[in-house]
Amino acid sequence: MTSKEVIMVIEPIGFVKNNRQEVEDDHWGGLVSQIVVNETLGAEAIQGLEDFSHAEIIFAFHLVDEAKIVTGARHPRNNPDFPKIGIFAQRGKNRPNRLGLTTVKILKRQDNVLFVEGLDAVDGTPVIDIKPVMQEFLPREEIRQPQWVTEIMTNYWKQSANDTDE
Repeated sequence: MTSKEVIMVIEPIGFVKNNRQEVEDDHWGGLVSQIVVNETLGAEAIQGLEDFSHAEIIFAFHLVDEAKIVTGARHPRNNPDFPKIGIFAQRGKNRPNRLGLTTVKILKRQDNVLFVEGLDAVDGTPVIDIKPVMQEFLPREEIRQPQWVTEIMTNYWKQSANDTDE
């Protein structure tokens, strides 16, 4: 079987519930979200996650128009002041498989609902998977990144005046 013959069907394990309706490039800090795990999976599917401080959330950029998918290089945030780089060298939402990944702080779990802070996903976003963050899976070396990334991320995790805890 060649890679072109592989077909994957991925069903969401749950959905994001929060007060963010609009996709924005910045001001995701302080946003509290609920990840409501499908009842067909049951509360046992996330049992024990509350014992971890953080989790990695894999989600779908479900609002990205297929016509706006980028497969090559572009300027991050379409800013010509930044270098033109491949879509896989940035974390833009217009990627071929439209998957996002964010490390969140776990606040608590109630039945099949995980309460988290720092999830940069809007209300109704399909969640594909949840993985606990384990020290042994973190980088063992110093993180290196280009200067333009630091510039782009300046306001990303700053709190928006519109976001309040639910």
